[in-house]
Amino acid sequence: MPNNSLKWIYLVVLSIIWGSSFILIKKGLVGLEPLQLGALRILFSAFVLLLFGWKSLKSINKLAWKWIGISALLGTGIPVFLFAFAETEIDSAVVGILNSSVPLLAFVFGILIFGAKFIKQQFIGVLLGLIGAGALIYIGAQINEEQNYWYASLVIIASSLYALNVNIIKRHLQDVSALAIAAGNFVFLIIPALIILFYSDFFELPLSTDTTIQQSIGYIVLLSIFGTAIAKVMFNKLVQISNPVFASSVTYLMPIISVTWGLLDGEAFTSLQVIATLIILTGVYIGNTGKRNT
Repeated sequence: MPNNSLKWIYLVVLSIIWGSSFILIKKGLVGLEPLQLGALRILFSAFVLLLFGWKSLKSINKLAWKWIGISALLGTGIPVFLFAFAETEIDSAVVGILNSSVPLLAFVFGILIFGAKFIKQQFIGVLLGLIGAGALIYIGAQINEEQNYWYASLVIIASSLYALNVNIIKRHLQDVSALAIAAGNFVFLIIPALIILFYSDFFELPLSTDTTIQQSIGYIVLLSIFGTAIAKVMFNKLVQISNPVFASSVTYLMPIISVTWGLLDGEAFTSLQVIATLIILTGVYIGNTGKRNT
């Protein structure tokens, strides 16, 4: 299948997977602390990726390992904990919406740091998507006045790290397979995650008797397999067959999924949010059509 068609399939599938991640984090936090959730997410994902991608590590050259390590911290190691802490105070749908800042940040970092070309159509699409995301944020704040929006800064920091990571993958890891990048990331993260899990008192919990904790761990297993392991490989591939701004545009579609899950979980949703969602979709279409994105 041509890359121009394949990239749209990846975009839609990733938006569904990652858009569902926020509700899984919310459910995981019912029985676990943020540090425990983040560490388990890394360890479960590492098990899956290294099980299937161990042989791919041999294809990584020595120079690429430095960028694999940096990518590990920016794309997974730090954000998984920031999102977990953010959702202790902010609804899962709102976190998904705030994460929509990634394409704009990727666009800005690409120009300022990585020497990417300024493309007017891309800028218009990103800006339009950001307006739609901003509208969703504002409406959500009006509906949920009791939420602590200081924690939104954690999501913005995580989104900035994602934006840097997508540019690094495109610039420095273009010739490394998507599976090798993902598996290599977790080589760097396993030991830190084990240390964090140990000092978070996870092993002091009544793991064998508390059904709430067991259910939370089950949600994290799902999150790790689909939202981290499989999605990370797909995302790395998407970056390689498209460009950083197009790949990060998945975060403009994710709020649609996260808000839907939030609605099903009892969170509020209004007709104005539907309009904002349509603005986001329009921005994605305008910014990512044409030969310039292939």
